[in-house]
Amino acid sequence: MVDAFPIWVIVLDYSMGVVMWTLIGRTGMSLFLPEDSTFFFMRFFVRVTNPILRLFRFVTPGFLVRPIVPLYVAWFFFMFRFYLMPWLLGYDVMGMLSFPLESDIARLIYRIGN
Repeated sequence: MVDAFPIWVIVLDYSMGVVMWTLIGRTGMSLFLPEDSTFFFMRFFVRVTNPILRLFRFVTPGFLVRPIVPLYVAWFFFMFRFYLMPWLLGYDVMGMLSFPLESDIARLIYRIGN
């Protein structure tokens, strides 16, 4: 993977991927637990994602149901990773498992399964 992309691209993509998946995880957890839950995973998701949600509150429409807001913000990270990064790097839009983070995870799962 390091041969295919410069290290700064991989670090940026991993960082944005972790943020995106954490926001998606918070959305999933909020389907089952309230935001003020004492469950440690929910407290972690809320504590880590609240600063990101505050940054994006200016572009978040007011009509969204509160539990869906992290998913809406995660969409911005997905759009940046899927469309803007390849375009800025001079690549065509590469397809789903071409993200470095998700590609490495898919390879790990494949190795474990075989």
